[in-house]
Amino acid sequence: MAKIHKILIANRGEIALRVMRSAKELGIKTVAVYSEADRLSPHVKYADEAVLLGPPPSNQSYLLGDKIIEFCKQLNVDAIHPGYGFLSENTDFANAVKNTGLIFIGPEPDAIRLMGDKLQAKDTVKNYNIPMIPGTDKAITNIEKAKNLALKIGYPILIKAAAGGGGKGMRVVEKPEEFEEQMKTAVNEAVSAFGNGAVFIEKYFTAPRHIEIQIMADNFGNTVYLFERECSVQRRHQKVIEEAPSAVLTPELRKEMGETAVNVAKACKYTGAGTVEFLYNDGAFYFLEMNTRLQVEHPVTELITGVDLVKEQIRVAEGHPLSFSQDDLKINGHAVEVRVYAEDPSNNFLPDIGTLSEYKKPEGPGVRVDDGFEEGMDIPIYYDPMISKLITFGKDRTEALERMVRAIDDYKVTGIQTTLPFGKFVMQNETFRKGNYSTGFVNNLFKPEFLTDASSEDENILASILAAKVFSETETKKLISNNNHSGSQSGWKQNRL
Repeated sequence: MAKIHKILIANRGEIALRVMRSAKELGIKTVAVYSEADRLSPHVKYADEAVLLGPPPSNQSYLLGDKIIEFCKQLNVDAIHPGYGFLSENTDFANAVKNTGLIFIGPEPDAIRLMGDKLQAKDTVKNYNIPMIPGTDKAITNIEKAKNLALKIGYPILIKAAAGGGGKGMRVVEKPEEFEEQMKTAVNEAVSAFGNGAVFIEKYFTAPRHIEIQIMADNFGNTVYLFERECSVQRRHQKVIEEAPSAVLTPELRKEMGETAVNVAKACKYTGAGTVEFLYNDGAFYFLEMNTRLQVEHPVTELITGVDLVKEQIRVAEGHPLSFSQDDLKINGHAVEVRVYAEDPSNNFLPDIGTLSEYKKPEGPGVRVDDGFEEGMDIPIYYDPMISKLITFGKDRTEALERMVRAIDDYKVTGIQTTLPFGKFVMQNETFRKGNYSTGFVNNLFKPEFLTDASSEDENILASILAAKVFSETETKKLISNNNHSGSQSGWKQNRL
């Protein structure tokens, strides 16, 4: 068992702060790393120590694994927490950390390698009777054979990068004559994004639900699932809104999916926090992939289970067994998360980089904001444009959604466009409120003009209120003036008595 005294967080922004806060509660010192663009970021100020990595681009700062490890040696750091993104699922980095004698707060490098390639992941779990999406189990090498298989599977089909993630290297093919062109595009995207052009094909479900299971495992063979998160509201195959639990799962299905996720984790000898993702369609679920790190949306799981996942990650990394069993875990209430991006949802969710001229966070019961910015700061163009995660918790789904609407209204951000108006639209959408939505939500139920119309309506209401206020003040002044001229001061005095 190895006691951790100091952790370097190899990340930035909200996730760096998130890890630091849990570490501080455990009495562990923290070290921040930062690029020149993040010199004034809150995570830099909050840490006990901070070191500059380099210029803003990630490949000159946050992706410099060797430099990060060297700083750990200089500062007597015991462990590295990678957060999510950047080096969090980089097998070479995890190996280098381990070989240096440092503790990597995450799974073993072999688990990262096996689950990092979607084809290897399929092969790893095949002996555990994990339900798979119909498709190829090897990279496509023969176009004609792939075309024939696509016909057997039935269009539409999805071409996916084996090393992919974040929606990159994914192309939907609606008909056979589009296959070759989309194949070339997917391969080029995969090479550009991941340096690996291997792609495979799967059946494309037009309106599935995206449901993921949070798992936690220790080094003593204990693996549990902390229930599910629904992540079906997406744009560009990337999640925008998440909730826990899902509105569609029965207790029996939840148990079946949870136990399946545990088997996926056992197949790769997983330790620490991880997430197993599934597609759910017409009552059946299919293994999609495993994310070998802490997820962006982990707060909704923390709120419904009462488990601090970061603290549990640290304890497992120190060599402790899990502090709870499966029977100890219960779902309490409901939680919803809206990712607040510096994007314009009325303009195809395009990034809208600028300065946070006004930035006031919502507060009150059941509201949590995980962020890494302050008023007056610029949103850097070099990284993901997420400003914060707005999470609300309620005794049930209805209260959580209503609380989210209130929190969005209380969130004041000017200087840039954000996804907050879109989040409010979703919360108030009848289909979403009934829990009948799918990954097709944005394409099928959202139009940019919905936000423009809502904004115009709000402006009209505000204009009416201001007009009424001006009218009222004018009439009051007239009344006072008339009273003064008519010598009614004695009456005023009598009213006061």
